[in-house]
Amino acid sequence: MIENKKKPNPIDIHVGSRIRLRRTMLGMSQEKLGESLGITFQQIQKYEKGTNRVGASRLQNISGILNVPVSFFFEDAPGDNAAGQSGMAEASSSNYVVDFLSSSEGLQLNRAFVKITDPKVRRRLVDLVKALAAEAESE
Repeated sequence: MIENKKKPNPIDIHVGSRIRLRRTMLGMSQEKLGESLGITFQQIQKYEKGTNRVGASRLQNISGILNVPVSFFFEDAPGDNAAGQSGMAEASSSNYVVDFLSSSEGLQLNRAFVKITDPKVRRRLVDLVKALAAEAESE
C-alpha cells in the first residue's frame, strides 16, 4: 500500500507552532480561539500541527485575536534569511525566549511573574533566580 499522505510544509508547521505558542502564552484554549474565528477546535489543532495551511485572511484574524503582528508567526521560520542579516546574537536570543516560553515551567513562570505588580518584588525575584542560577553553576 502506497502512503499518499503529503508531509506538511515546514513553514506551515512553524506558523502553527507560533500560533500555539502565543495562544498558550495567553492561556487561551483551542476552543476559545476557534470560537472567536467561527471554526472548530479541531481546525485549530490542524493549523497548529501544520496539517492545514492557514490562509492570509485567517492569519490576519488570528493575529488580531492573539494581539500580535502577523510577522510574529514567521519569526525564526526555516529558511528565513532575514535572521542572518540581523546578526546571530539576535536570532539566538529570540530562539532562547521561544524555547523558554514553550516549556511548561517557563510558561508558568511567565504567567505568574506578569501578575506581580510591585516592581520591587519583581526585582527581588529576578535577583533570587540569578542567585540560584549562579549557585547551580558553581556546583
